[in-house]
Amino acid sequence: MAKDKTAYVCSNCGQESAKWIGKCPSCGQWNTFKEIRVAAEVPRQAATTAAAKAGHALRQNKVLRLKDISSHDDPRIDMHDEELNRVLGGGLVPGSIVLLGGEPGIGKSTLSLQTALNMPELRVLYVSGEESAHQLKMRAERITGGSDNFLILCENSLENIFEHIKDVQPELVIIDSIQTIATEEVESSAGSIAQVRECASSLLRFAKTSGVPVILIGHITKEGTLAGPKILEHIVDTVIQFEGDQHYMYRILRSIKNRFGSTSELGIYEMQQTGLRQVSNPSELLLNGEHEGLSGIAISSAIEGVRPFLVETQALVSSAAYGTPQRSATGFDQRRLNMLLAVLEKRVGFKLMQKDVFVNIAGGLRVTDLAMDLSVIAAVLSSNVDTPIEEGWCMAGEVGLSGEVRPVNRIEQRIAEAQKLGFSHIIIPKYNLQGLSRKKFSIEMHPVRKVEEALRALFG
Repeated sequence: MAKDKTAYVCSNCGQESAKWIGKCPSCGQWNTFKEIRVAAEVPRQAATTAAAKAGHALRQNKVLRLKDISSHDDPRIDMHDEELNRVLGGGLVPGSIVLLGGEPGIGKSTLSLQTALNMPELRVLYVSGEESAHQLKMRAERITGGSDNFLILCENSLENIFEHIKDVQPELVIIDSIQTIATEEVESSAGSIAQVRECASSLLRFAKTSGVPVILIGHITKEGTLAGPKILEHIVDTVIQFEGDQHYMYRILRSIKNRFGSTSELGIYEMQQTGLRQVSNPSELLLNGEHEGLSGIAISSAIEGVRPFLVETQALVSSAAYGTPQRSATGFDQRRLNMLLAVLEKRVGFKLMQKDVFVNIAGGLRVTDLAMDLSVIAAVLSSNVDTPIEEGWCMAGEVGLSGEVRPVNRIEQRIAEAQKLGFSHIIIPKYNLQGLSRKKFSIEMHPVRKVEEALRALFG
């Protein structure tokens, strides 16, 4: 009988090694290699796939010529959720395995349960390793109610899960969560690197050979990464992350990896007592509208994924009380804030060396669009001189190191969104005027080349 082998896996990046190494050669982290037991290989004739265990018909693969392969997309499963469909790239692909990650208590289980209950045409098996059936029943009644095709299984053993799959023949399997599932083939506790890796691999084989899609729910560690080995992200087809601040009602569904669609898509939800509500027009929720006469507030026309929305940028500039000035940013890259403050000081002439600067993106969102630069500078200057920006103004533009306002993409969508919400003035980069039909818009445009021109248009 073949003996089991021992391997070492980096818990940060998934790098494998035959012996323990102090520093990972792949990611450079120290003391991240963990010992795992690798099950001995069995002969190919004796090996049975997870799909065969579950009683599903195996897909027979064969060699194909490239020209004989059809280029049309596979039919997708409608999730009855526009935000989730958008992030997945148009729906759930049969036979795919999706990893849904997020911090504890952010709403991962609520989103999965709500989505499954809204799909009565599919037989869904919801495997819970964390909650009892009674808890799930109460949550389901609070969200939408019940479905005849929605099945609940409270189980932690992977072998028992496959036995139940064989009995009920589901069309969609949801595992909540992958860190609570364990297999008898690995001698370690649930949630360890070896258990998470082996269970995810078995579920991947089941999904690919049976055509039944699987949704895995995973937790986020304190460092902000998915719990378990990094190889878990390499195993699955799609990684989507559910993020947001628990103190705010907004949640963002962001695609990190997607083999069947774009990773630039974004879904926005609002957490309510009855579950998660889709936010089809986030601009109206993100704009407070009660900042008339207040300094340090600027409106930016941003784009996340393919969705334009207006977001409120808040800034506070005050004298440094303890000698060393503070720089703090919430929802915005702090290194980019430091760069923009240096541009203001060097190119525009505003002295901010001895002042504290705090920047916040309203609504608890984290925006990565470079077109936010102009609104950050405008909000900082507005707070510094204690002069409010007139109502009805918004802006979009990337700021370079020499103080120039660089062009941004999808300028027509940004302008149309500002016009739809009743704004009368928008500051845009001058380069974006090329090929832009100004007759289509009634909003007044102010093209600028430098930061000074934008500030002059705002403050005179």
